[in-house]
Amino acid sequence: MEEAEHALWRAAGLSITPPPEAGIGFPRVAASFDFRRPLRFEDEFEVEIAIAEIGEKSIRYRARVEKDGTVVATGSLTIACVRKRAGEPLRATVIPAEITRRLRVADRAETGA
Repeated sequence: MEEAEHALWRAAGLSITPPPEAGIGFPRVAASFDFRRPLRFEDEFEVEIAIAEIGEKSIRYRARVEKDGTVVATGSLTIACVRKRAGEPLRATVIPAEITRRLRVADRAETGA
């Protein structure tokens, strides 16, 4: 799942791990998956991820896992944009407009929308 997420961000010319001077991060805050078939250790499978919603401070992805052309799981993952400052707790903050713009363009290109 994370590899697919990182690929989406790279397609947008971004990194899910902004440089420290940006002062922000994107921790996972929720995940939900429905498994329809088992996967076994060392199984090869494909993960498709797309942006379901970009909010002011969070992004929700929808995901689909396939093995040999069969859907084995569907789900969602939500990340939040947080402010990172030394010695302070993480605080939700507005996603920078450039990140939102680039992700929307990359997601449309990936999904053909």
